[in-house]
Amino acid sequence: MLCRAPRLLAATHPVLSATTKLLPSSPPRLLLAAFASFHHVPASSADHLLDETPRRRAAAIVRALAVSSSSGDANVVSSLHCASLKSGAVLDPPVRTSVLTAYARARDAGAALALFDEAVCPDVILWNAAISALTLNRCYSDAMALFRQMARELGEFDSTTLVVMLSGASRAGDLGHGMALHGVSVKRGLDADQLNLWNALIDMYAKCGDFESSEAVFWRMSYRDTTSWNSLISGSVFNGLDDVAACYFKEMTRSVFQPDEMTLPSVLSACSHLDNLFTFGESVHSCAIKLGYEDTASCSVANSLVTFYSKFGLPEAAEMVFASTTNKNLVSWNALIKGLVENDRVIDALIVFQEMGSENQPDVSTLVTVVSACGDEGLHSEGKAVHGYIIRKGLLHEEPSVGNSLLDLYLKLDDTSTASLLFRTMPRTDLISWNTMITGYSRNDSLKEEAQSMFKALLSEDLQCSLTTVLAVIPSCSSPEELSFGKGLHAFSLKYGFTHGVSTVNALMHMYITCGDSLATFSLMEEIMPVSDIVSWNTIIVGCVQNGLYKDSLDAFQFMCSTLALNPDCITLVSVLAACGNLNKQSLGKSIHCMTLKDSFASNLRVRNALVAMYFRMGDTVSAESIFYSMGDKNLCSWNCMISGFVQNNKGWRALQFYQKMEDFMPDEMSVVGIICACTQLRDYRQGKIIHGHVVRSALQKNVFISASLVDMYCKCGRLDIALQVFEISEKSIAGWNSMISAFGFHGHGLKSIELFLKMNDSGVKATRSTFIALLSACSHSGLIDEGWKYYHLMSEKFGIIPTTEHHVCIVDMLGRAGQLKEAHKFVESLSPQQAHGVWGALLSACSSKTELKMAESIANHLFCLDPENSGYYVTFSNLYAYQDMWSGAVKVRSILQDKGLMKPRGEDEKTTSSAKKPTTAAVCEVFCSRWPCASNSKPVQQLRRDGRTTACLFCSAGRGQSWWPVILTAMRGPAGGKGIRANLKTWRDDMRRCR
Repeated sequence: MLCRAPRLLAATHPVLSATTKLLPSSPPRLLLAAFASFHHVPASSADHLLDETPRRRAAAIVRALAVSSSSGDANVVSSLHCASLKSGAVLDPPVRTSVLTAYARARDAGAALALFDEAVCPDVILWNAAISALTLNRCYSDAMALFRQMARELGEFDSTTLVVMLSGASRAGDLGHGMALHGVSVKRGLDADQLNLWNALIDMYAKCGDFESSEAVFWRMSYRDTTSWNSLISGSVFNGLDDVAACYFKEMTRSVFQPDEMTLPSVLSACSHLDNLFTFGESVHSCAIKLGYEDTASCSVANSLVTFYSKFGLPEAAEMVFASTTNKNLVSWNALIKGLVENDRVIDALIVFQEMGSENQPDVSTLVTVVSACGDEGLHSEGKAVHGYIIRKGLLHEEPSVGNSLLDLYLKLDDTSTASLLFRTMPRTDLISWNTMITGYSRNDSLKEEAQSMFKALLSEDLQCSLTTVLAVIPSCSSPEELSFGKGLHAFSLKYGFTHGVSTVNALMHMYITCGDSLATFSLMEEIMPVSDIVSWNTIIVGCVQNGLYKDSLDAFQFMCSTLALNPDCITLVSVLAACGNLNKQSLGKSIHCMTLKDSFASNLRVRNALVAMYFRMGDTVSAESIFYSMGDKNLCSWNCMISGFVQNNKGWRALQFYQKMEDFMPDEMSVVGIICACTQLRDYRQGKIIHGHVVRSALQKNVFISASLVDMYCKCGRLDIALQVFEISEKSIAGWNSMISAFGFHGHGLKSIELFLKMNDSGVKATRSTFIALLSACSHSGLIDEGWKYYHLMSEKFGIIPTTEHHVCIVDMLGRAGQLKEAHKFVESLSPQQAHGVWGALLSACSSKTELKMAESIANHLFCLDPENSGYYVTFSNLYAYQDMWSGAVKVRSILQDKGLMKPRGEDEKTTSSAKKPTTAAVCEVFCSRWPCASNSKPVQQLRRDGRTTACLFCSAGRGQSWWPVILTAMRGPAGGKGIRANLKTWRDDMRRCR
């Protein structure tokens, strides 16, 4: 039971002098107007009304209370209460009931209950008013206690009492008490011929989630009215049964009852939830026009129409309805502004917001909508202007939600300093304010620690953190260094019971797999397996793909689909297609492609782009290009997939072609990086300079990945001086440092690479795995053996980076170039089987002399057992035989390669490419035969022609003292008198330019 209000207790005490001094000396203007309007006298003479007869005084106060109830002003109600005390009218039951009801509508349940307690012998009407006051203020448990007290003390109650209690049960969602009240009404016979009680039962069952019982009550009614239909239709909408609501609306129009201002908004709300009800919603609009409800004083139908058309992406129709409404209210303006924002017309919404200020004062809902829209669209100046308006109007002190929306605005605009200042100076902060700050900091990679510090500060406050708080701070743990804090959050969630919900476990799984602890992720998945949803499995699959665990992601996908019978969504398919592409799982990838066609995912642009990327990773450029051209609508990502895909497949010239076809799209950073890589691949210095000019004109040179790509391009084209200039003027990022270190090493300046690495370390930039790959490669190309070993050990000892396969390959290459193959062999043998799996191939490539041929044969046999399907090992081993002029061994290995079906087929584009784009076989053969006339007539080549072999590798010396130039000869068998030998010259460093 609520405590009595001290003010009201003093007012009802016999000694009234102290209280009357605190109340206004004269009634407020609203009170005067109320008295004057009901007595048809001027407001100036309303003070004399208290001198009239008691009956008229009581009637005047009742009418004035009815007027004041609409305003909800507690001060006006207090003044009227004081007037009733002075005149003694409060002793009249109707006056006391009216005062109590007015307090309830002014949201002062304590004063209403205190007034009820002062009544000597309250009747049923006063009891009902007191119970109604409690239910209106959502004090349902107190209302239930008062109802029991009424039944115990008064011994009776009527149908109005049950209607009030059922209203409270529907607001509280208490189905048990609602059913008990239904039983009481049947037992006492109060349900007979009481239409309002039946309607209250329909509403109660629907609002408590038991819509079947609501329908049963409706169809058991002997007669109904419009309220009955409205309760049923609104109840079906409340339970998400929009189709059912539309059907009942049709039934209602066929009955004797016509829809009213309550019916039409409910059914329009149902239509806005389902796409297939748009036409029906237009019919409802026509019905509203026919019945004359489109433009009424309450504007409820017009406001619902604005929302309806906005939800279906027709803001123009919503604007037309809004413009035709004569009596616009605050809800009308809010509906239009929200509709424009939802349809990405934020600027128009801001214009409407400005127009609104001259007619209606924006409320909290308006401001939150406008501020959130500015944050989503990145409108910094407009958002600050709205902030200024809020300060001028003093609205920041009204509700914390306004300040919270401003916090979210500045955090989305990366203006964290302003957000922090606003948070510290806000008049009132609540838990949502803290959650907003933590969420904003967690989104910013450079403010992860601030998010964690804010969470710790929240725990030290009196506020109780919620599930939203935990979900906000978990994303701040996204690296192995933050795993310990993430484990603390996991323990905190277990302690306070936040892990009972699947959403928290999903967030924890994402945290663990992002931090690299996949075992903990799989363990959590086992715990929630019975209640896991598609988000849970997407977390596992996407996380495995991001961590390179492609096989695990495919296993999880197959288990999800076959064992749990969960249907994948577009996020699932995009991830598994990437896994198939990286593992070269052609059959599985094509099966998933068929699944996308069967389940209508093929129209999803993200899925189609993922299919293009998958086929490119598999080397199937024809299928990738076919899917691209079959797309109805392409976006910039589609073009970027084509450009990067051709670069991945060493077809930079095709990437250039697609770049030149991008007429409808402005290339972004990804496009530019891809085309720069194509120029690097082609060693096309001229085209690279053109792209560089586009970068400068488009102000993209600040992008760290573009500048790093330019450094690499100029380096590979032999312009180390320009590469150094680009590096010096660009922002010093880890990508730029790595590119420049690699550039010096590529040109044989290993000492400069080391010097640059030390300079980078002194500048505070943290080295990565890629940094040490570039540094070790530089030591390898420059013959700096001691320095290479030094930085290999420092990598793990000082920088905490565990060496990977790429680092081990650099060490093997460094030792092989120095002729220290035995040391290289010992190094590989010292590695674990998992680490050495990808390093044996590098050691095989390093065996280039006859003295090491036995070692090469031993390594090759070992590799053939480890990975018998890897054609690269066979090609490398065959090349070693050819390098030693042991052609029979080379032919034998090539025969094994072809018998296993591992020979790479010629691409379709190679067969159809015009001579203007690529050199002809005859032209290449002519160049080759002119430089090495002995090779074209050699026995190995003739033997290959006779045996139908398609590929052979010859190593011919360009002369004494020069480096070996590898030349891959493709002998193509044709008709008699057919074509000669097709050659593709591959070189390293300066040899490439001499060959070209």
